[in-house]
Amino acid sequence: MTKSPRAVAQEALRLAREALPAYSSKYSRKEFTQHQLFAILAVKTFLKTDYRSVVAVLDDFAELRTDLGLKKVPDHSTLCYAEARLLKGGPTSPSCSGPPRAHRTAG
Repeated sequence: MTKSPRAVAQEALRLAREALPAYSSKYSRKEFTQHQLFAILAVKTFLKTDYRSVVAVLDDFAELRTDLGLKKVPDHSTLCYAEARLLKGGPTSPSCSGPPRAHRTAG
């Protein structure tokens, strides 16, 4: 077990490259790969922090950005949407969503 956020990021990036396509759609903006976003979310979980805090960590640590191949840091909302897409269970933090949406039923 490591205590290094960089080691976690590097391993998560490696695993994501093996398991995920680079982009979720051919129409993606291609600013960030799913691999990069997954690795950032792994660091977020490792540090037990929220979306805005992990963005601040990335802003502060050039080595971590370099490890992840980031030219710029994603917005916290990008991470929230990526987590919902990658985990298919929706956002795990209320910090990125507004009030719950009412579910429509067919009828």
